[in-house]
Amino acid sequence: MSRTPESPAPDPGTRRPGGRTARTRAAVRDAVLAGLVEHGYPGLTVEYVAEHSGVHKTTLYRRWGSLEGLLADALDLAGEDSWTPPDTGSLEGDLRALAREVVESFTDPATSVSGSAIIAAAFQSRRAADALSAYYGERFKRCEPLVQRAVARGELAAAREEGIDAGALSRAACAPLFFRLFITREPVDERTADQAAAAAVAAAHAGVFSPSRGAAHAASDSAAKEAGTTTEP
Repeated sequence: MSRTPESPAPDPGTRRPGGRTARTRAAVRDAVLAGLVEHGYPGLTVEYVAEHSGVHKTTLYRRWGSLEGLLADALDLAGEDSWTPPDTGSLEGDLRALAREVVESFTDPATSVSGSAIIAAAFQSRRAADALSAYYGERFKRCEPLVQRAVARGELAAAREEGIDAGALSRAACAPLFFRLFITREPVDERTADQAAAAAVAAAHAGVFSPSRGAAHAASDSAAKEAGTTTEP
């Protein structure tokens, strides 16, 4: 098994110029995902990717740099799709649909195994973790219009004056599901998704995602730390 690059590995998520066709890139991505499902990250090799993609090992090293580069680019390619957040006409409806998409992604046999394998790989590879973070960061950035629509409809009155962290609200609707899926290993279903969405909406109405509230909490924490420091003997 070889994980040593023959040339410096490019940064995850960057475009590599010259000669790579979309078909080749997709074939490599499919081979990487298949290898993760079959062997897990510790058992995935460049040789496996070469055999199952039809791309020579030397070419893989030259263009992707390393096994980690292959995995990072597979996530980069996945993030180039045309996915858009739900638009149901209400904030809770949108977040409920978003949360249900997360549940479906990790419970549908057609997608759950590869998705779970990628997340497992992120715990074992820094570059995979960075690429996964970028992937979900882009996903939640695309969710910002979902919150902006709710503000425009008047569903979040406080947000008109204080503003709202749209990304934090969208993440809050999904975070409990990822916790159950990958930390406590509890089952998730549509009811669980709906509960997570409802909790996120309630928090939004309470002003939890207001930037001013976050700044106030940060100032309070800083003052508490300073007080603790000055009162120590």
